[in-house]
Amino acid sequence: MTRTQEVLIFVRRGEEFLALHRSPENDAYWHSAAGGVEEGETYADAAVRELREETGLAAEPQPLGSTFDYGGITVECFLVDAPDEWEPELDWEHDDYRWCTATDAADLMHWPEPAAVLRGFAA
Repeated sequence: MTRTQEVLIFVRRGEEFLALHRSPENDAYWHSAAGGVEEGETYADAAVRELREETGLAAEPQPLGSTFDYGGITVECFLVDAPDEWEPELDWEHDDYRWCTATDAADLMHWPEPAAVLRGFAA
């Protein structure tokens, strides 16, 4: 069985974390910037690309050293610090966003794995 590789990027601005709401065409739930690793990409390359595509932020997320697996998918987590006044420019995948504490962002997350990583920032 071929394992799928994905990245999950937590965007932090000061003490707040970005929560993105996926548009109704994309199942309408709260999540972080995320996406698949394309052929020939590293996890880091995919994190840069997905961050720019989904939020408009051109930056290099740093690996958190946190990886999880679910349903045959391996997800590597990244963190990026956004500039103080920066606001995301959402792509077609998202229709809303919120800046939240780590705990509040974790409470919004649809999937338990990203929520657990966010709760680690609140500890």
